Amino acid sequence: MSVEAKTKFFDGIADKWDGWEDLEAVARKLSRGLDDLGVTASEAIVDVGCGTGNLTQALLGKLSQAGRVVAIDISNEMVKRASEKVSDPRVEWHVGDASRMPIDDSSVDRIICFSVWPHFEDPDAAIEEFKRVLRERGTLHVWHLSSRATINEIHASAGEAVANDVLVPATGAANLLEQHGFVPYEVIDNDERYLVSARRPTVDR
Repeated sequence: MSVEAKTKFFDGIADKWDGWEDLEAVARKLSRGLDDLGVTASEAIVDVGCGTGNLTQALLGKLSQAGRVVAIDISNEMVKRASEKVSDPRVEWHVGDASRMPIDDSSVDRIICFSVWPHFEDPDAAIEEFKRVLRERGTLHVWHLSSRATINEIHASAGEAVANDVLVPATGAANLLEQHGFVPYEVIDNDERYLVSARRPTVDR
C-alpha cells in the first residue's frame, strides 16, 4: 500500500486514537520501558512514528532541560494532535517519512520506533537513514507493548491501508538491522512485548 494511502488512513483515525487506549496504563508501561532501555537525562532522541505523542510525553518525563526529542510522523493530523497535547520547547515536531528525516548527520543518541515498524514502506531505506542521523554507539529500538500476534491481528482487521503491514519475528528484524551494520544486543518476542535493540557501530561496516 502506498505512503499516501497510509497517510490518509492515519489522518482519518487521529482524533480517535487516544480514545482507544488506556492512556494512564500506556504511560506507566512506557515509563518502565524507557527505564529498561536506559534512557538518560541529556539525550537527543527521535520518536519515529510519534502518533499522538504518547511516547514523546513519556520521554519528556525522563529528560532534563538538556535533553530533546525530535518527533516525526507521516500523518499531519497525528502530529497536530500530538503538538496540541504536548507543549514543550524540548520537542521538535515534523511531518515526514522515516527514510528522509530533517535531522543532521550523527546528531542524535537514540531512535525509538514505537508501534511503527510494520508500517515502513522501505525498511532498508529507513534503517540507512537511522544510521545516518545516529551518533557512533547510538541506539535504535523497535518496540511494541503487545505481542507480535496481537499486532498482526489488529493490522489485519484495521483496514486495507495497513492490512498487509506484518510485524516480522524479532529475529528477522534483528537480522535486517545487522545487514545494515547495526549490532543487535537485545531481542524480545513474547506474549507481552516485542523489542529489538541495536547499536550503531563506531565504524561503518
